[in-house]
Amino acid sequence: MLENLIKLLLYYKSLGEKSFESLSDEELHLIPGDGSNSIPTIVKHLWGNMMSRWTNFLTEDGEKDWRDREGEFEITIKNRDELIVKWEEGWSCFLGAIQNLNKDDLNRTVYIRNEGHTVIDAIHRQLAHYSYHIGQIVYLAKIIKGDDWKSLSIPKGETEKYNQEKFSKEKDAKHFTDEV
Repeated sequence: MLENLIKLLLYYKSLGEKSFESLSDEELHLIPGDGSNSIPTIVKHLWGNMMSRWTNFLTEDGEKDWRDREGEFEITIKNRDELIVKWEEGWSCFLGAIQNLNKDDLNRTVYIRNEGHTVIDAIHRQLAHYSYHIGQIVYLAKIIKGDDWKSLSIPKGETEKYNQEKFSKEKDAKHFTDEV
């Protein structure tokens, strides 16, 4: 189960990275409207959440007293390099924490804001949270690129072609991300 979760997490991480790569430095910082966030702001929020939740997560509450969640929504990331540093630092903390788990750890109880979760439930909670925000990043990139957007999944109008290719092969049991 952990191996599958790690593959899913790496897949979502790659979707975010492909979105960053599709944008110019200027496009990265676009804010689509009032009350919206730029991609760097979403990355900063993900970073803050990952650092808080996954630092000493087996022994400390996932909402650390040093976390400044409100500050995560202030515009402070100035360039692509800063964005990538935050992105990689957050993911390194998160993936490092779960890659060091063993089977016996999965049913341990951890806390997020004093609410108990099994380790596996905490991982699933964060998988949902992170994929939600990465979906926002992908969607922002798609809006910004418009007709120049290169689909990160099956392009519109190409489902039949994609399915024909898949069904022309022998049945195989593997993770869907192995081909991505």
